[in-house]
Amino acid sequence: MRHVAHGVIDLNAKEHLATRLDQMERELSAVIREFRPEGGSVETLFFHKDPQAASKLGHARGVVLFTLARAGLPVFEYAPTKVKQTVTGRGRADKKQVAMMIRTLFALERPPKSDAADALALAVTHLRRAPLDAMLQANPALRPKKTSRRSPPARKKSL
Repeated sequence: MRHVAHGVIDLNAKEHLATRLDQMERELSAVIREFRPEGGSVETLFFHKDPQAASKLGHARGVVLFTLARAGLPVFEYAPTKVKQTVTGRGRADKKQVAMMIRTLFALERPPKSDAADALALAVTHLRRAPLDAMLQANPALRPKKTSRRSPPARKKSL
């Protein structure tokens, strides 16, 4: 695994949402044409406390999924906690910890911006997990058994 490039698409928050989404699609398409990736990794949806922020994130995620699909690239989705676990060893790591691990993994001069660190962490997660996921997909007997997390039955009180 080696670092080729990273960056952030800067959007003007004062622009209309549709204009920002259009810019995001155009710039992401340019990155895909330039670097010709084999696929794209995207965070799965998560519940956000602020409904308006969640809606905007959903729109942006939709543009990313659409752009990857239109380019004919497979899309791989990972939960934020899985990404943090893979990169830092802790599923509840903060953004600073993720950025510092990305800096270390790729021997960068300084930690990348938060969004760039998240994107690089998604790439690292995919590169580390994809071979294992493919093996488990091909060999169902190797998949871990799901355990029940049910509470034990309540005891009856005698009177």
